[in-house]
Amino acid sequence: MKKTFRLACASCLLAIVSMPAQAERADREKPVQLEADRMSIDDLNKVQVLEGNVILIQGTLQILTNRLVVTQDADGFQKGTATGGANGLARFKQKRDGKDDYVEGEAERIDYDARAEKSEFFNRAWVKSGLDEVRGAYISYDALNEKYLVTTGSGASKSATGAAQARVRAIIQPRSKNENPAAPKGDPLTLKPAQSGK
Repeated sequence: MKKTFRLACASCLLAIVSMPAQAERADREKPVQLEADRMSIDDLNKVQVLEGNVILIQGTLQILTNRLVVTQDADGFQKGTATGGANGLARFKQKRDGKDDYVEGEAERIDYDARAEKSEFFNRAWVKSGLDEVRGAYISYDALNEKYLVTTGSGASKSATGAAQARVRAIIQPRSKNENPAAPKGDPLTLKPAQSGK
């Protein structure tokens, strides 16, 4: 049982630890702490399911969700899916490697594919890296090619405030060769829903 539990913890970690934007490398060497109301393990089919107030912590990585499902393919690559949580959103937060800031995000569903090194955020998706942030109905991050794709659901999805979200929103801070990118010049902007005109 102890061996199986450790394998489940390692699988959960490997499936989720490589979230967007150069996560803290030292986290991979830290122990995984898991809490949930229930955990089931299917060794034959390589499926682990954690349910009910799931908390995964490893170093600076934190995942808060209602349900975490991790599967492993024949080659040993993992896929993880986190769904639900507070206000219906799965959340993650992790320190960026070599930086004093964090990457954080939330969505109704967060998928990670270790083989493709791709993270996907579905419905009410939001990802923030330092002072940069993007929001849309769907966010995809391809770590191999360092590319983001952000789309919207044609106004059908709702923002956190309940307003229809008809457009993708982003705030990208300027970068200068001579200045520290972590040191903002003024107050940072935050994403807000567009004001409807009358």
